[in-house]
Amino acid sequence: MAIRVRLDRMLLERNLTLTQLAATMGLTLANLSILKTNKAKAIRFNTLNDLCRILQCQPGDLLEYVPDDDPSEQSNA
Repeated sequence: MAIRVRLDRMLLERNLTLTQLAATMGLTLANLSILKTNKAKAIRFNTLNDLCRILQCQPGDLLEYVPDDDPSEQSNA
């Protein structure tokens, strides 16, 4: 996947644990773990909004575009 979530870096910079963030957001630890490990296929805007509000950041601070290594996927853009 070409979009990566940099939640681990944001948590480290803010000295928060995933458990603390989950409790603050009212989400399950499992759902946030999926985001943190870049296994999510999508993210709801309200979840992104809550992350930005709680972590005091912009969406671009959380999301990163990384080109795929597979040339066949890049040609479909």
